[in-house]
Parts: sequence; C-alpha cells; structure tokens
Amino acid sequence: MKALQRIRAIVHKEVRQLSRDRLTFGMIVGIPVMQLLLFGYAINTDVRHLSAGLVDLSSTAASRQAVLDLTQTQVIDINYQASDTEELELLMRAGKISVGIFIPQDFERRRQQPDRAAIQLLVDGSDTIVGGAVAGIARSARTSPYNDQPPEMEIRTFYNPERRSPVNTVPGLIGIILTMTMTLFTAVAIVRERERGNLELLITTPVRSLELMLAKILPYVIFGLIQVSLVLLLGNLLFDVPLRGTLVDVYWVSLLFIVANLALGLVISTLAQTQFQAMQMTFFILLPSILLSGFMFPFDGMPTAAQWIAEVLPMTHFMRLIRGVVLRGASLPELTSELAWLSGFILIAMTFAVLKFRKRLD
Repeated sequence: MKALQRIRAIVHKEVRQLSRDRLTFGMIVGIPVMQLLLFGYAINTDVRHLSAGLVDLSSTAASRQAVLDLTQTQVIDINYQASDTEELELLMRAGKISVGIFIPQDFERRRQQPDRAAIQLLVDGSDTIVGGAVAGIARSARTSPYNDQPPEMEIRTFYNPERRSPVNTVPGLIGIILTMTMTLFTAVAIVRERERGNLELLITTPVRSLELMLAKILPYVIFGLIQVSLVLLLGNLLFDVPLRGTLVDVYWVSLLFIVANLALGLVISTLAQTQFQAMQMTFFILLPSILLSGFMFPFDGMPTAAQWIAEVLPMTHFMRLIRGVVLRGASLPELTSELAWLSGFILIAMTFAVLKFRKRLD
C-alpha cells in the first residue's frame, strides 16, 4: 500500500508539472492533430492541377478538342500560352509549368497518320510523380469517347528522362537535412546558455542582442555549407545526380536557406524555456516542411489551404530553388521571387528574435 501511495504521489506531481508546462501540453494535443490533418486532408497522392503551358499552332476545332480531353481530367491546368517550344522550355526551367503541350501547325494531317505523333507533351522530369500523371492523362485522352479519332501523343521528359528517383530525391534531401540540423542547433542555443548558467556571464558583457544572435549563427553557416557539399558529392558519386546549374548558384541558394533556418531556430530559442521544448517546436515545424514543401508530393496537387501554409515555410521555396538550379539549370534571375521570399523571411525572423530576446535570466 505504501508503494502505491508513493507511486500515486509521483504521478500526481508529474501531472501537475505537465499542466504548468503549457507548451509541452499543447504539443501533446497539437502533434497528433497536425499529423491527422496533414495526412488526411493536405496530402493527396492523386495528382491534380499541375501548371501547364500550351502552344497550339493549328487552332482548329480538333486541336481544341484534344486540349479539352487533356484538361478535363483536372490533372493539368492551362495557365500559360506560349508561341513555341523554346518558350515552353523557358517556362519549365523557371519552374512556372510542369507540363508543356505543343500542337504543330500540321496537326490535322498528322492525325491521319497513326504512326506519327500529332501532339507533343513536354514533362518536367525533376519530379518523377509528374511523369506518371502525364502518361496517365495521355492514355485517357487517346480513349476519349468524345473524340472519334484521338491523336497520337509523344511524351518528352526533360531533366530526368530515365525517371530515376535519386535525381529527384537527393537535391530535396539537402533541404530536409539543413532544416533538421540548422533549426535544431540554434533552437537550443539560447536555452542551453540559460540552463547551464552561461547567460549570467553574457549579462555582464557589452554584447548587444543583435551581436549575440549573429555570433550564434555564424559558425553553423559553415557547418551547413559543409553538409551541402557532402550531399552533392555523394549524390554525384553514388547516384550520378547531375549538376546542371553553376556551383556558385547552389551555394548562394543554400547559404540563404541556411540563414533562414538559423533565424527560425533563434526564434524558437527565444520562445522555448527548456531544450526539450525547443526540440518539440523544431519537430512541429519539420514535419509540415517535409510533407508540404513538394519534396514528397507535387505542390500544385495540394488543397489551397495547405498551399497557403506551405508558402510560409522556407523549405517550400528552397525546394523550388535547389531543384531549379541543380536539375533544370535555372539561373538565379529566373528564380527571383523565391529568393526575395527567403530574404524577407530572414529579415522578419531575425527582427522578431532580437526584439524577443532579453539578456536576462527570467
């Protein structure tokens, strides 16, 4: 009986201690709710609403019917009109479209020749899921009951014609690794100083809040660039992942993303009271970053609400940047909007962290 009383007393103490820790108690409820919403609502393996560009040099009733057959599945949406295939390729390289539809001027004549393709579908192979979805709608269009003579279609896959998964996965892993390590390292930085008593020493120094924040993140910038180099090197040696852009652009993009994650970690560090809370908050951000950034599922296929959340996360923009530079050979001027967003995120996060931080023990 005495043993049970002692156990009950400890349990009562733990429950009361947990009830005072609002952040931990919120995570107990928030993490399963977030996972349920992400996997049940936001994550959709049925690809929908892929951004597409169209070149219709024929402009006949039959060509318009063919385009209608392709779009009625809702897998692709015609968002851009182009003048030729070169313009389609530029749109694809900049990440504005995932699919290009080219209908030649002699479309009607090609329809009469069963062994000759009348429509050409250009596919962004940097996402392997897109290729499978386009192949599916091409088959559906060929068997359309609304077209008595469906045209033959040719699919051209860019950037990853072999549809090898590592080509798509390895650049994205850079974002996963940097988000996990950089955010976690800095998330526990200020908290660790407080728990170890080192913050008492900082109080007696003339170090300002901004100076302390910068000093905390600068060493990790070097570590992050080392991680980027390691992933790129092993990805090329082990999986033959190409680097179509310049290495300088890769490092500039990675540097911006590293600083964004470090700034996010500092924000967490100023909010958390313990290292355990800091790790909890990091995990709370990491899971949506993996699932909503386009790393596992095409971004265009997610519900609108999920896309709004994803646009706030730095990894969503980095995923577009790193795949654009590494796989599609895009230049930084072609990706200006993503670079601007990451820069704005850094400014807002660092400002919040500096204002929130107080060089004191409480």
